[in-house]
Amino acid sequence: MLQLEIISPDETLFSGNVKLVQVPGQKNPFTVLNNHDRIISSLIKGKVRIVDMADKTRFFEIGGGVVEVNNNKIIILVDSLNTNPGK
Repeated sequence: MLQLEIISPDETLFSGNVKLVQVPGQKNPFTVLNNHDRIISSLIKGKVRIVDMADKTRFFEIGGGVVEVNNNKIIILVDSLNTNPGK
């Protein structure tokens, strides 16, 4: 189980436990699963995909940002966001 927060300059967009997170990394997209190594990476414009504990998939379209993974906690700071929770 991973604890995820997605934060924009204006608000917390998502906070909860998830099974996996896929992010648009600067060099390549990558997936974060339970017990992932520590990492800090810049993000480019693209989609963040999350799968929550009920196996529901949600997408967040971001304009770029930064992700930090440490001890099964993921913090994604985004520049801008358009949400498409049903897609």
